[in-house]
Amino acid sequence: MKRKIIIAGGTGFIGTALIKHFAEKDEVIVLTRGIKNTQTNLYQQHTAPGNIPNTRYILWDAASKGNWTQELEGAGMVINLCGKSVNCRYTQKNKEEIFSSRTQPTSILGEVIRDCLAPPKLWINAASATIYRHATDRPQDEYTGEIQNDFSVQVCKAWEKSFFDILTPFTRKVALRMAVTLGNDGVIIPYFNLLKFGLGGRQGSGKQMYSWVHIRDTCNIIEWIYDHNEMEGVYNCCSPDPVTNEVFMKTLRKVTGHKFGLPAYEWMLKIGAGIIGTETELILKSRWVLPTKLLQTGYRFEFDSINKAFTDIVNQTPRKAYHLF
Repeated sequence: MKRKIIIAGGTGFIGTALIKHFAEKDEVIVLTRGIKNTQTNLYQQHTAPGNIPNTRYILWDAASKGNWTQELEGAGMVINLCGKSVNCRYTQKNKEEIFSSRTQPTSILGEVIRDCLAPPKLWINAASATIYRHATDRPQDEYTGEIQNDFSVQVCKAWEKSFFDILTPFTRKVALRMAVTLGNDGVIIPYFNLLKFGLGGRQGSGKQMYSWVHIRDTCNIIEWIYDHNEMEGVYNCCSPDPVTNEVFMKTLRKVTGHKFGLPAYEWMLKIGAGIIGTETELILKSRWVLPTKLLQTGYRFEFDSINKAFTDIVNQTPRKAYHLF
């Protein structure tokens, strides 16, 4: 029997992978602000691009109720991925957008789910593993992880608060604290570009920890949560094999066949971040996170080592993506 899966903010790397994963056997409805020419479309919906079966795109503004609300009735699962990328300079304007782009969609989805006559069975809200402190002394998990109060942590706390503050008594809720998600698109592209120009060495000291998860495990984890009704609350979505930045880059060089890579020192990163409009925190913060609760449920990772993850990704990627010649 087909489930109805709602994905809010599903046009990015993770959302696209989830659409392909679920559309093989389920009905997928993507809530997006990116549909064009809706004036000539009575129901403000389009079929998915790329000939993905069983998928429709529905217009919403991520802040107010509209025709999209009826789609949540009888849904098996709602997955909310909405949020402005943090890969930007932390200006006041960007900070406000980073907050509102997470809390507003979460709040309006909660109101609609609460008021449904046949509410969704499960609501998974994206969250971030960066909620934990900069950690070089010990790993952080759902039980003993320490949460401080820098800008990124404030965002994460407000995001989760907007999720858990709304009572949805007939809908199970899971906040998925996601680590950096690896696949043959998304965050891996800048790393491939560094390799091309011989810059694939460590960033900063290289000692900062790097928590990650393969995109296929992300899809499988969401399926696992759906199938296990006892799972509620907060779960870390990350591999059990976090590595240092130095090991991360060394492994990537090895798998892609690069014999060397020049390091990027912290002063270089600060200059570069200013030029390309981002923050060094995204590279230098030590994210040392473990999926303790997930492992306790019996989930087993398909990609439990960084070498295995990179090998799979590189095997799916044309050589020209990470080599000049």
